[in-house]
Amino acid sequence: MRKLFIASCIFISVSVSSCKDFLDVKPTNSGDAETSIQTAADAKVIINGVMSILSNRDYYGRNFPLYADVKGGDFTIFAAGRGFDYLYTFNHSASSNSYSGVWTQGFNGIAQINNLLARIETLKAEGSLEDFKSYEGQALTSRALINFDLVRLYGEPYNEDKTAWGIPNITTKLVSNAQELRSKVEDNYKQILIDLKAAETLLPKTKLNGYLNYYANKALQARVYLYMEDYPNALAAAKEVIDSKVYTLYSNAEWVDSWKSEFGSESIFELAIYPNESDLVNASFGAYFRRSYHGSSAIIGNFLASDYLLNRLKEDSEDVRWGVMARDETSATRLGSIYKYSGGINLEGDKKSSNSTAVNFKVIRLSEVYLMAAEAALKSDKALAATYLNAIHMRSPNLALADATTINLDMIADERSKELAGEGHRFFDMIRWNKTIEFNDELGSINTTNRGKTIDRKSNKTILPIFLDEMNTNPGIAAQQNPGY
Repeated sequence: MRKLFIASCIFISVSVSSCKDFLDVKPTNSGDAETSIQTAADAKVIINGVMSILSNRDYYGRNFPLYADVKGGDFTIFAAGRGFDYLYTFNHSASSNSYSGVWTQGFNGIAQINNLLARIETLKAEGSLEDFKSYEGQALTSRALINFDLVRLYGEPYNEDKTAWGIPNITTKLVSNAQELRSKVEDNYKQILIDLKAAETLLPKTKLNGYLNYYANKALQARVYLYMEDYPNALAAAKEVIDSKVYTLYSNAEWVDSWKSEFGSESIFELAIYPNESDLVNASFGAYFRRSYHGSSAIIGNFLASDYLLNRLKEDSEDVRWGVMARDETSATRLGSIYKYSGGINLEGDKKSSNSTAVNFKVIRLSEVYLMAAEAALKSDKALAATYLNAIHMRSPNLALADATTINLDMIADERSKELAGEGHRFFDMIRWNKTIEFNDELGSINTTNRGKTIDRKSNKTILPIFLDEMNTNPGIAAQQNPGY
């Protein structure tokens, strides 16, 4: 058995800390993990803790989506030194700017999940009559999501080199001195799909605000299959979500205001961010996309839309997505600041509380599922692909709709850029499409010695290094460092 040391995984507390808004039940007792989980209510505590880990600042609370947005060419920076500009300049090494927080949070979550799954199996073997199905399904789906996110950060794209090193596949409880090694990318994807398929029949088909349900699982399957270029399975999964009618697209009139409320009709999986537990205030995800000083006396707003993204939006002055754009610091007319995760340009937040920084993060929403369906159908049924694309393309009401003769991947890519900007997708999309990313460096005086004007997936900088602390505690994984680091 391969070994991996991850410091955050050595001690696993069953009493996951969080605030009263997030944890509404307590474990039967807070002792040893072997005895603490006795009931479904106890299992829910652990799932609440996993959701808390996912919403942490080092994961979906900020760092993971920020990584994908600012590296993908749709955003730029006007000045260095405000925070995370090293993402934009690809200035990473094993010992500096390693961006290791997602790894640490991710494997911490996996440790919690594996502990829960092992305990559930023990209780079922002992004849427990408790209904653990939903929590088991959520645990498996969460593990798949974390592994998918981590392998995209640390492994080569599946469609480039699936035999390259990915991340450790950890599916069991670990002893304190475990030192697991990396698995191959293709083995990571195999485990991701094993978990997703095992979970889908355990999950409810009703909405679960703040949690994973059957359709969140299916939407994630569509994502994974799309990255694998398994288009028939990606289309089938996306189509099931769409055809269920459990979720509905926002109309053009509703789209802008949808960012001012929680758990809307498109929200398939949305992580709750509350003021008293995970509010990053001026360091929040949304604050990094605002105009400098807007809503604060501090310099925030490090990232603004690139000319490339704005030029796509400028194809239609009535595109509804202009409604979350506002002027940036470069001029009184350039609408380069994006306010999705501030609850709109008036900083209304999403909880009717005037808090514009504790804003939920939408991990999966229905618009993305339509765009995945369009991409998955492109090679087999261009008319169907156009139908799915047009459902989102209509948010630019003055642009011609696609049809079977005009639709292509570039149209879908441009629509994903406009619809999903500021939601943590663009870099991963460009890399899996094997497209060259061009950066709008001219807007400010930026030092980009770590990359050129463009970058593509041939560069070692498009995946992260295994960081120094991990290598120091696990010498075996040091021998599996990513090339160039």
